[in-house]
Amino acid sequence: MMTAFNGHLTVLQSLSPPDGTTRYVNQVVEGAPDAVTMRFFSWRTALLGRYDVFHVHWPELLIRAPRPLKARLRRGALYALLLRAKLQRIPIVRTAHNLTPHEAGHDAETRALDALDARTALVIRLNPTTPVEPESRAVTILHGHYRDRFNGMPLPDSVTGRILYFGLIRPYKGVETLLQVFRALPRPDLTLRIVGRPSSGLGEIISTETARDARISSVLRFVSDEELVIEVGGAELVVLPYREMHNSGVLLVALSLDRPVLVPSTPSNQALSEEVGPDWIYLYEGDLTPEILLGTLERMRAAGPRPRPQLSGRDWKTLGLQSYHTYLRALQLTGRTVAAGRSIR
Repeated sequence: MMTAFNGHLTVLQSLSPPDGTTRYVNQVVEGAPDAVTMRFFSWRTALLGRYDVFHVHWPELLIRAPRPLKARLRRGALYALLLRAKLQRIPIVRTAHNLTPHEAGHDAETRALDALDARTALVIRLNPTTPVEPESRAVTILHGHYRDRFNGMPLPDSVTGRILYFGLIRPYKGVETLLQVFRALPRPDLTLRIVGRPSSGLGEIISTETARDARISSVLRFVSDEELVIEVGGAELVVLPYREMHNSGVLLVALSLDRPVLVPSTPSNQALSEEVGPDWIYLYEGDLTPEILLGTLERMRAAGPRPRPQLSGRDWKTLGLQSYHTYLRALQLTGRTVAAGRSIR
């Protein structure tokens, strides 16, 4: 027997509650239509709470833990959750933020994540280059911009010669490479700014490099939105030398604040470059080098004034409505129908 809904859904997000910042969950909640009630993750809610759809982000984070016993218990809880979803026909929707986890897990984790994937009804990809098997499970909902979020915050003029890296500092993001490349440039007119919270060990590396070169400065902590706008606004060029890059909220923050960005050439970055227009995203092949960095600055300066990056269709209200229709489709795939008659605002 099919269960009918009146159009209102409760969605359990596999994320902690919003904190009023630029975190992805904050934008998802603010963009959700009135017909969606969001709940936020705890194992108690996942196993015993009431909800219509389970929306998963970064699934490996659900089952990782610093101690092996706790990780084993979380994997067991995930298998119990999957059984509940099967028996009660609760559809699972997953957003594919990355192609694979940035830090590899062990075999038991891989098996648990494979089991989750087997129970997933639909996969939301944040750009059209993300492969999904089978393709029939794929729904493309682009990553949103941050223009509305930063609206009204003072944006300073860019400082000539200032190069900026910002965002969480993790091993795969290549900050050590950027430091080495910058220090190889004998240019007193250039400065490098590193802003963000580092993972273990990277803060010491950055502090050491900062002490060796007066052109380098850093803020090694999480910064508020107002501070972020000041830091990004002051940059002439943002550089994100990630060793792995598929989707990046940091890249969209920079574009939302009208600052050009140098990033590795990947299919997703190529697609975004074509979308936003010329001379906003500069792509490089292989490893970042001093020549690439200097060449990009020269090209960017030669380009002169240009229209703002084209980010239409990436506002969070539009994306929230697209997500709502994805939830409805996932429910239908499990044999549960939605009654007509409720307007979505």
